[in-house]
Amino acid sequence: MMSLLTEGLANALQWQVLLVIIIGLLIGISIGSLPGLTSTMGVALILPVTFGMEAVSGILLLVGVYFGSVYGGSLTAILINTPGTPASAATALDGFALAKRGLANKALTVSTIASTIGGLLSVIVLILVAPQLANFALKFSAPESFALALFGLSIVSSISGKSMSKGLIAGLIGLLIATIGLDPIGGFPRFTFDSMDLMTGVNFIPVMIGLFAASEAFHSMENLFSSRQVAMKVEKIKLKWQEFKMLIGTMLRSSGIGTFIGMIPGAGADISAFVAYNEAKRFSKNKEEFGKGALEGVAAPEAANNSVTGGAMIPLLTLGIPGDAVTAVLLGALMVQGLQPGPMLFETNGPIVYTLFVGMLLANVFMLFIGLAGIRLFTKVLLIPKAVLIPMIIVLCVVGSYSLGNNYFDVVVMFVAGVIGYFLKKFEFPASPIILGLILGPMMESNFRRSLVMSEGDISIFFTRPITVVLLTIAIITLFTPIFKAVLQNKRNGKGELL
Repeated sequence: MMSLLTEGLANALQWQVLLVIIIGLLIGISIGSLPGLTSTMGVALILPVTFGMEAVSGILLLVGVYFGSVYGGSLTAILINTPGTPASAATALDGFALAKRGLANKALTVSTIASTIGGLLSVIVLILVAPQLANFALKFSAPESFALALFGLSIVSSISGKSMSKGLIAGLIGLLIATIGLDPIGGFPRFTFDSMDLMTGVNFIPVMIGLFAASEAFHSMENLFSSRQVAMKVEKIKLKWQEFKMLIGTMLRSSGIGTFIGMIPGAGADISAFVAYNEAKRFSKNKEEFGKGALEGVAAPEAANNSVTGGAMIPLLTLGIPGDAVTAVLLGALMVQGLQPGPMLFETNGPIVYTLFVGMLLANVFMLFIGLAGIRLFTKVLLIPKAVLIPMIIVLCVVGSYSLGNNYFDVVVMFVAGVIGYFLKKFEFPASPIILGLILGPMMESNFRRSLVMSEGDISIFFTRPITVVLLTIAIITLFTPIFKAVLQNKRNGKGELL
């Protein structure tokens, strides 16, 4: 193994390869920061460019785009409350709150460092224990995937903000919207009203863009020409060493969560980000700071969603099974280059595989330097006058929504979600539970029904499989612990309210 790593290091340190990685990262960061342009779309757009390149350079270019786009989504999430990718929706909860307090510099620093640590650790795990972890991931069938989705949904109670009941209502709204479209098992249309646009369901990305970005733009319009308008400041306050030390545990724990979820086919960075956010809040000594500008609330989702990148590569390289949509595109890229992912890949193409490993490590290191060097430039966005910035945000929302499928219906969905998001802000309903319900609802429903098909309707299948039982138990604890705490707190305060 050491000889292969040495050979891989020598191959990866060629200037042409290093340049390709940096170009990929810059393209990825640009794509990730634009609403609607997902990591999958970015990698798919660049894929044809790699057909005439050498295997290592071509694949590392795509890896750079992949890693950069996941990180790039956090930039707009923090600065203008507009998650560039679904994986950055959790980052916006505390990142934008920090930016409004003038701490955008510090929030971006935490995001960059956490993203790098998450990415590096996941690649190290990929190098050391890929085959063993991939075999464990294969034990996940429909019941385990249902339990994982339910666990992801259970964190609604932790991201509900001031009112838990409003958060639960928002989560249910997300689940209801997720039922629109064709039945995942029988193929019957549900709530489509004979509209062909609704046959495939409501895409959660235009909804996310509307709820976060468009609603924020509509909200900002109220005071656009008012004398009460206050420009956002950017304080030159840097991350202190003491603050960084307090975040190390959160970053390591979130990296582990992201790597584990990443290697489960069908999961993804968006799920891992919300789960890591919930666990960071659970372990934090300052739970009341979450949602108001907690550095842990930025570090956790960013470490988690970037560690998914290495985790998703584990089943891809060792078993030939993509961990998410992006690695499905990478699977095609590997096969175009004549590399067949699977157990024999390490035997027949060992030097190339370890060159890719070293390239992934270097990509994360370069991302750290690019991110930290660019913070001063990134924060200039906050100095743009609102009269200029708001139209720019709306244009990006329209372009991002339309680019998903070249469909004006997605633009309509985005604007409707933006109006709904505007009123949600007015009545203090959280938007994140809606997105969580939209993302996890289809995964939970389809795997629940597949499980019943497997067991011929016997519901005991969920209580006889060890992994499923563990995940369901954790989900119940996660959902009801905040509720019990709220009940006890109300009793102590002499209130009779339940939620």
